[in-house]
Amino acid sequence: MAYDEGLADRVRALLGDDPRLSERKMFGGLCVMLSGHMCVGIVGDELMVRVGADGYAQALAHPDTREMDFTGRPMKTMVFVCATGIATKAQLEHWVDRGLEFAGSLPPKH
Repeated sequence: MAYDEGLADRVRALLGDDPRLSERKMFGGLCVMLSGHMCVGIVGDELMVRVGADGYAQALAHPDTREMDFTGRPMKTMVFVCATGIATKAQLEHWVDRGLEFAGSLPPKH
């Protein structure tokens, strides 16, 4: 599955030049890693956000989110945000910040 290059560019513009960040092709899309931990990604035209187990229910309460379920079983730490939930810069920034905040709370991988 291809990912939305325009959305990838919007995410990159928000992230800037942080040397702790890297990109990796995963899940048929593009994932952004912070110190080795996935924080956000793009699959198709949706944003994948790592919110952690404690933030999962709250994230799913948002009308523009759904479970991330590649294998038929939901990943209880990640959600998809549909295009309408990331249409504006402020909306996208909110979700990218959530992913960065969670991944930033984890110890760096070596």
